[in-house]
Amino acid sequence: MSQYFDIGDETLWNPSNGTSRMFRRQVAVFEAELELSSGIGPMENDECQIDLVTFETFVKALLAHHRRTSHAIVLALSDGFTTTVLALAERAGIEVDWAQLGAAPDGPLKDAQVSAVTGMSARAEGGSWAAGLREKARELSRCMPR
Repeated sequence: MSQYFDIGDETLWNPSNGTSRMFRRQVAVFEAELELSSGIGPMENDECQIDLVTFETFVKALLAHHRRTSHAIVLALSDGFTTTVLALAERAGIEVDWAQLGAAPDGPLKDAQVSAVTGMSARAEGGSWAAGLREKARELSRCMPR
């Protein structure tokens, strides 16, 4: 069995039930963390509609949040979800301003990790951060059936 994540009549993703269930649970976690709706609606009759405008706002907030984080554990916990959402966003035609995101993040650094060796963990440079996320999203997209 599988479920569908659609925008209108276009299917962005058709994962298995288990994958869909896990993804939707992570959506709820990140909606709470960002205090923002994702635009990903409820699963009804194995179909889920995504509101493009709300999803675009969520994607941009998620990427900005990810960019302001340098904590190794937080990044490990959020990388897979972030790249999955980015793959869906690219399929939906959402434009991301990578230059703006790659610049010094707006607002304070969130979840900075203090290292016993260096004092602080280093945040990835903007270009390498963006390139890394985009490459991971492309790899995942190849594994995401429509």
